[in-house]
Amino acid sequence: MLIWENIKLALQGLRSNKMRALLTMLGIIIGIGSVIAIMTVSSSLTNSITDTFAEMGANNVTVGLKQQSEEQETRSNGMKFGVSNRRISLEEEDRITDEMIEEVKKKYSTEVGCVSLEESVGSGTVKSGENSANVTLSGINTGFFNTNELTLLTGRFLTEDDVTGSKSVIMVSNKVVENIFDGDNNAALGQKINIDINNVYYSFYIVGVYEYDEDADSFSSDSDEDVTTSAYLPITTGKQTMHTDDGYEKFTIVTNSTVESVTDFADEIAAYMNQKFYVQNEDYQISTTTMSTMTDSMNEMIGTVSVAIAFIAGISLLVGGIGVMNIMLVSITERTREIGTRKALGAKNSSIRLQFIIESVILCLIGGVLGIILGLILGAVAASMLGYSAAAPLAAIAGSVVFSMVIGVFFGYYPANKAAKMNPIEALRYE
Repeated sequence: MLIWENIKLALQGLRSNKMRALLTMLGIIIGIGSVIAIMTVSSSLTNSITDTFAEMGANNVTVGLKQQSEEQETRSNGMKFGVSNRRISLEEEDRITDEMIEEVKKKYSTEVGCVSLEESVGSGTVKSGENSANVTLSGINTGFFNTNELTLLTGRFLTEDDVTGSKSVIMVSNKVVENIFDGDNNAALGQKINIDINNVYYSFYIVGVYEYDEDADSFSSDSDEDVTTSAYLPITTGKQTMHTDDGYEKFTIVTNSTVESVTDFADEIAAYMNQKFYVQNEDYQISTTTMSTMTDSMNEMIGTVSVAIAFIAGISLLVGGIGVMNIMLVSITERTREIGTRKALGAKNSSIRLQFIIESVILCLIGGVLGIILGLILGAVAASMLGYSAAAPLAAIAGSVVFSMVIGVFFGYYPANKAAKMNPIEALRYE
């Protein structure tokens, strides 16, 4: 009951000195508002990054070769030399083979949904009379379409028969069709095109036309006619065309939904392949990366920067707390006779102390709530201007409320204790 009475007295005191109370709370409002605004923008940016990486394949594991990191190398004469900066060429026997991939798929049959392969074949120019179109050729398997979104305009995607049969078929973009076939996608199907790669012509038959995504290549300086787009052919055909080594430098695993932790699964894949296939390899080992890993790293970096900025902004809370202490000391001076009267009537020191601590907490709590509202508004506006959907940081909001109360207790205790220790006789004589 005593607490409720003190709360009512505190609110009554705020109403009677509105302007002074507002100016006192200003430091708290600005401090809390700044922190909430920063954390709102940070939370919005983090959610946006997470969603973006999820769209890019949050359940994908990229498995690739990584050069061994060795501090020193022992020569035949027993001498050791530092080799931290050495570069070792990738030999065919170092590459990931089809047999290795099949072993992985067999061992982790319930976890692996499919495997995506992609290898660069080179850049070239599609030529037809005086018309031409620039392309980059990539050899792919059918799993590639599970990790990359292509909008098919006409025809079909590459099939397993195309890959196993090393067929001379190709998928091109609508930009190639615009330059070579006057934009008639249907007319392009089944047509033979010649691609000049390093002054050597290779012939392929168009089986599909996909839509070129201009947004994905927004930084290209080429004109619409000269823009370079990707063309896809079976990975086996690509290797035969360019006479490249067997095997791959990397491949991508699309995991099934049954995999609880993609990161843990990626670590398990790396350990398995290194132990089974690369334990004797002194130059290369298997390394894995996931979108989750990149997302976590990015979010950690954003979080660190946000906390640092929020800490700097939170310095104003210290200023606000000092302002609260100052106004409480002024309030005690103004109410010296009231304190003396209460003590003369039998009020305990603890009651006086509690009264002023509650007043301080109420003052900071109201400032904290106003600061939260201000911070959410500013954060939403800033996030909107940056192009992100605003995400309210609930933990920061709850923390701000608690922190406001802590500030009230911390900076209100000294004035409250000073009031509690007043001599009632001297207080009653105070003018």
